Amino acid sequence: MMKINEQKRMKKKFELEYTLNASPKIIFPRLSTPSGLAEWFADDINIVGNIFTFSWDQVEQQAEMLTKKENQCIRFKWIDDDDKEDTYFEFKIHQDELTSEVALVITDFADDNEIAGAKELWNSQISDLKRALGI
Repeated sequence: MMKINEQKRMKKKFELEYTLNASPKIIFPRLSTPSGLAEWFADDINIVGNIFTFSWDQVEQQAEMLTKKENQCIRFKWIDDDDKEDTYFEFKIHQDELTSEVALVITDFADDNEIAGAKELWNSQISDLKRALGI
């Protein structure tokens, strides 16, 4: 018989920042619309209300859009995420006032042993986004 002395694992928040040489008005639709997200994030996306259904190779996952600020940020929470804590993934666009440089900041959560893999996946996804943006 196995003893279970496992504490509830808390996911850790991490942020990644990517410089994108494109206008927030060009970037934001690719973060917030089905056609834009399908260019780099998932194979197919459907929206009903605030629920986005993402499809990858016959696998579907649903996320609720929690907040959206036009050309600034959008935040989602995976519906099947059984964590009770406040976990989400967010795309935030920052534009430097002096240099006009545009950065995309991604906030996500993962278990300690999954953070490296999650960062690799985001790096790959952002490469696809840059290709879609032509940069």
